[in-house]
Amino acid sequence: MKSQVVRTPMQLARLLNGQRKEQGLSQKKAAAKVGMAPKTISALENHPEGSSIESLFKLLSALDLEIVLQPKLHVEDRELW
Repeated sequence: MKSQVVRTPMQLARLLNGQRKEQGLSQKKAAAKVGMAPKTISALENHPEGSSIESLFKLLSALDLEIVLQPKLHVEDRELW
């Protein structure tokens, strides 16, 4: 997976859902890897605004992902997209 810019909870949810499916993991299998309930992963993927930071980090761990923070690009840099 290449680096992705995420600016909203729903963008993050879609990326996590896609990564989970790319890895061939059901919600049940991903949840079992880190001791979560599958419904918690469902909530993260469908209603991320109500999910906890702890649940997010557990799912990231199940998917072998991490968060990297960096400054936003300047407006003139965005024109490169």
